[in-house]
Amino acid sequence: MSKQPKSTAVAPLSTLLASSYTLYLKTHNYHWNVTGPMFTTLHTLFMTQYSELALAVDEVAERIRTLGAYAPGSYTAFAKLSKVKEENGHPNAKDMIKQLVADQAAIIEVAKAVIKAAEKDGDQVSADLATRRMDVHAKNAWMLRSHLE
Repeated sequence: MSKQPKSTAVAPLSTLLASSYTLYLKTHNYHWNVTGPMFTTLHTLFMTQYSELALAVDEVAERIRTLGAYAPGSYTAFAKLSKVKEENGHPNAKDMIKQLVADQAAIIEVAKAVIKAAEKDGDQVSADLATRRMDVHAKNAWMLRSHLE
């Protein structure tokens, strides 16, 4: 059995995985710790978003494995690769929303890098995965921004 050549999409997919997992953790953190008059709405919205991310990280990791590489899977690796920074404080609800909107935009940029690399390799599956992730994160950002108006 011949070994599959390493795809140039693996590195940006690994960044997408790390960024998505970090956003999953951050959103889950905010779900647990949100307070204030928007509590119920945000608690539910954050749960919807982190639940979707829990499935997404598995899909991204499995794509990396399909391409013949190992998926990063530790907090150390994620911290090095992620474009989303973890949350160590306790921001208020509006600051949570602002940070998550910025994080959604960061992941969209990572997904664009996946598409660029995948198209270079003729890897339409990875490009499609990244396009779907861009759509989800654009919608999430819109839903979050709506709470700031």
